[in-house]
Amino acid sequence: MSFIKSSLSEAQLTLNQFIENEQNIKKIEEAISLFVNSFRSKGRVFSCGNGGSMCDSLHFAEELTGRYRKDRAPLPATGISEAGHITCIANDFGFEYIFSRYVEAWGQEGDTLLAISTSGNSPNVIKAVEVAQNKGMKVVGLLGKDGGKLKSMVDVPLIIPSSITDRIQEVHIKCIHIFIEGIERQIFPENYL
Repeated sequence: MSFIKSSLSEAQLTLNQFIENEQNIKKIEEAISLFVNSFRSKGRVFSCGNGGSMCDSLHFAEELTGRYRKDRAPLPATGISEAGHITCIANDFGFEYIFSRYVEAWGQEGDTLLAISTSGNSPNVIKAVEVAQNKGMKVVGLLGKDGGKLKSMVDVPLIIPSSITDRIQEVHIKCIHIFIEGIERQIFPENYL
């Protein structure tokens, strides 16, 4: 059972490495500002990712449309995941278009996209980012490894310095929770008195 303590220690090390880079704290603040600006200007926030990253994108959206720590008004957020849309687009256009077609249909200038990719190289996430930027949207990237292609494409790249996918995802979900708290603290300050 030594792998249990080892796994927890690896997670702690990955989080500590992320925290020690002061730029990451500033980038989280920048990301929160982008999300808040979208909501305050009557825009929306979209999120996308594959596999576990899709689950994280859905978690982000549901905390915004639902509640985090206290009751408050819902915020317009969507995790791109609808099965009919995904299977239609994958079948008719190709899997690499499953997110970009949604952003093309619904995204507008003033909206923000949270693009999640542990490699930074997911073709369908890259296409979504390209469409978002063409529409005048802002993009926050939750990335891993060296940030991949997305590192230089997004407005705010948050890169988890690990080559292990589950370690990356563990810090991604921590960032997502901080995003939500930061959004609430600015839009619903009464919840944090």
